[in-house]
Amino acid sequence: MERNWSRRQMLGALSALGAGSAVFGRAVATLAAEESPVTVETIRQASWIAGMQFTDDELELMAKGVNETLEAFDALRAIRLDNGIAPALRFVPPGDVPEAPSPAARRAQPIETAPPPRPGSDDELAFMPLTELSALIRTRAISSVELTRLYLERLRDLDPRLHCVITLTEALALEQAARTDRELSRGIYRGPLHGIPWGAKDLLSVPGYPTTWGAFPYRGQVLPTKATVVSRLEHAGAVLVAKLSLGALAWGDVWFGGTTCNPWNLGQGSSGSSAGSAAAAAAGLVGFAIGSETWGSIVSPCTRCGATGLRPTFGRVSRFGAMALSWSMDKLGPIARSVEDCALVFDAIHGADGLDPTASDRPFHWPARKDVRALRVGFVKSLFEEDRGANAQAAEGAEQSESADALREWQRFDNETLYVLERLGIELVPIELPDRYPVDALSFILTAEASTAFDELTRSSDDDLLLRQVENAWPNVFRQGQLIPAVEYIRANRIRTLVIEELERTIEGLDAYVAPSFGGSNLLMTNLTGHPAVVLPNGFRSVDGTPTSITFTGRLNGESELLALAHAYQQATDFHLQRPELSFPDES
Repeated sequence: MERNWSRRQMLGALSALGAGSAVFGRAVATLAAEESPVTVETIRQASWIAGMQFTDDELELMAKGVNETLEAFDALRAIRLDNGIAPALRFVPPGDVPEAPSPAARRAQPIETAPPPRPGSDDELAFMPLTELSALIRTRAISSVELTRLYLERLRDLDPRLHCVITLTEALALEQAARTDRELSRGIYRGPLHGIPWGAKDLLSVPGYPTTWGAFPYRGQVLPTKATVVSRLEHAGAVLVAKLSLGALAWGDVWFGGTTCNPWNLGQGSSGSSAGSAAAAAAGLVGFAIGSETWGSIVSPCTRCGATGLRPTFGRVSRFGAMALSWSMDKLGPIARSVEDCALVFDAIHGADGLDPTASDRPFHWPARKDVRALRVGFVKSLFEEDRGANAQAAEGAEQSESADALREWQRFDNETLYVLERLGIELVPIELPDRYPVDALSFILTAEASTAFDELTRSSDDDLLLRQVENAWPNVFRQGQLIPAVEYIRANRIRTLVIEELERTIEGLDAYVAPSFGGSNLLMTNLTGHPAVVLPNGFRSVDGTPTSITFTGRLNGESELLALAHAYQQATDFHLQRPELSFPDES
């Protein structure tokens, strides 16, 4: 047996030891650094132990990402970890999860309960916030059936332009709406969502209807389970009118039916992955929608479409019946036309259910009990001061080709957000995000978990059926994930524990902080740490009239104060009241 191998032979052999080997993680990176980057042939050898075979084209796509992952390993290995630091993972036996609280215990109510006058046109009615629609239904100024038919008509007529609907749930919607009207006639009122039509991101299972995950391989999939979020909204009396588009397997805005469009600019995608949820809410096609976020999938499409979204604390909303992408990062949350709309929906869906072991019960109060002027609010000083025209770095889903002038205009909107908060009597405390640890290097946690969730798709080669077959798309990333050593994944989660602790220390004493939606590492960091965020419009670009956004981030389980702050800002501005000019086919 030949033992006198060259470094390149050692590199190939160590790669072939396999993706779960600690030896692989250390030795391959060391040898690769001393020699040349990992090559297509190196990856071919490494894939053998995982029982994978990739084509030459697939290997070429993988090479850059694998080398970047090795650099991430190096960055994380430079951090000394005490033996007592555990990974940022939580495992709870199902029997230890408390039963869900009684829905009757949910007490959130709109701040203003007096019904507005019924608007003079269906178009104005369609764009009313949930709070006003609720008052009209409660007082029977409009029936749920009437409102449901209006939204179904708009969904049918405008979807050929927006491509935001995967499945209309018309029969179910009309049945639920009719039940609402019968209940109201008997004096039964379930709360502010009673009779309100809504749309579900099509990663939520609804028996009797396809749950496609936006991906061609699953387009005929019908699941027998009902997602907890769907059950809770049904109990609250909400009316499901549509299953809305998402970028295939929750990335981007491209699904098997095309690209979901931005209602403000039909030549532009709506971003993703909650593409249809944000587009439908912004276009007045539903009263509200449910989206999900793992890394920007509520923040990004809400930014693009001018909607308002809440990404709750990790574990506040059960994910039972939702497609799993990353078990330690996935979060479900509402997308609507106002912050208060999001608060009312959140009240209906949060809490443990005994089915998702990460879901827990925490208090939530709406209206919030704390005066907004008493809130301690931070702002990330350096991110408001940076010259974005010279230092344009966009996160997932954000525009990559913005001009310097457009970026500086967005910066001006962000700074004006601070002025509005100050005029409200809120004292702003300058802070800086922790930078002790390389947050960007932790992103392969998502790659590893997503690759595991869709391992069978990769091994069967059905990933070839996904529309996007480029470097920055799931098929390529899933293949790269096969080469992440288990040791490196666990190390990253231990460092993630330190990031959580560091961020908590940074915002100690604050109720919330404000930051540009795509500034620095904030978006990735807070998705890794599980902190809640509200994203809402704060301006419109002069170049094309499309929206910009700002993000408020709260303490863990601090949704009450976070939403109160965002609501106060929104009440002092009118960006959320603007609506895109969409005409029906016979009006164009």
